[in-house]
Amino acid sequence: MTTTAGVLIPAAPRLRAELRRRNEGQSLLHYLAVSLSASVLVLLLGIAVGVIGLPTLVGGSAMTVLTQSMEPGLPPGTLVVIRPTPVDDIRVGDVVTYQIRSGESAVVSHRVTAKTYTDGELTFVTKGDNNDAVDPEPVREVQIRGTLWYSLPLLGWVNSILNGANRTVVLAIVAGGLFLYAAVSVAGAIRDRRRATASAPAADG
Repeated sequence: MTTTAGVLIPAAPRLRAELRRRNEGQSLLHYLAVSLSASVLVLLLGIAVGVIGLPTLVGGSAMTVLTQSMEPGLPPGTLVVIRPTPVDDIRVGDVVTYQIRSGESAVVSHRVTAKTYTDGELTFVTKGDNNDAVDPEPVREVQIRGTLWYSLPLLGWVNSILNGANRTVVLAIVAGGLFLYAAVSVAGAIRDRRRATASAPAADG
């Protein structure tokens, strides 16, 4: 016991109160750490689904907008996800991604402003929303990679950095690391709580 102003104060309740405050502080830190890990993990998984999962399911692909031709709707750095679309289903107003030259890898995403026929073949007149004039040549069916399905602002830069096989490997490593961190945090919280429970009776002596 301790003495304060002539009054005897039992030590055990004071020790229990101090131990309780310490455990509550540790539990709060663990809770915040686990919550942060879970939030980051959910965000990462959401990005993985949007960039890799959904495009793969429909046979589409994710690309990065690099120019200002489609501003303000699709500024540079925007991730655009395209999906295959039959040419007969493409309408005026749709955004199509097409090869600048048939058979080459360079592509552009512009809006269809008109459907025409060239030598009996259905073609499309396209134009960037931010451009003053339509594109020089009509777009043929063989050039079209797909139509815009959805877009994600700023994630195009991430897509450019994490491309190909590297993207899948990095995402898998980060996701695994977050899962491991969350598991360790939860295990630590459980361990500390058990220690606190085991220590509480000893303070009554």
